[in-house]
Amino acid sequence: MYRQGDILLVPVPEESAPAASPPEPRDARGRLVLAYGEATGHAHAIAGPGTLSQGFLHLPEGGRLVHEEHAAITLPKGWYRVVRQREYVPGSFQMVAD
Repeated sequence: MYRQGDILLVPVPEESAPAASPPEPRDARGRLVLAYGEATGHAHAIAGPGTLSQGFLHLPEGGRLVHEEHAAITLPKGWYRVVRQREYVPGSFQMVAD
């Protein structure tokens, strides 16, 4: 598993990945953004090749998870489930704001 701030990447076998569906678009800088920081505007992002669809990240050549306030993490090729950290608020859960 790989954690960077409020993002957790869990390796999964290819057969657990979702069926083909349209991938998430890249941002204006060409990054594949996994999560934006609500307070800072910073982003947890993949700069190289890869796709994100239905909460699963595919890195056919491996990649690097980058963020302006965290050390970059080198990831081996494969499939990952993207999990955002949540916190309990009375009656429900909410995503952790960065």
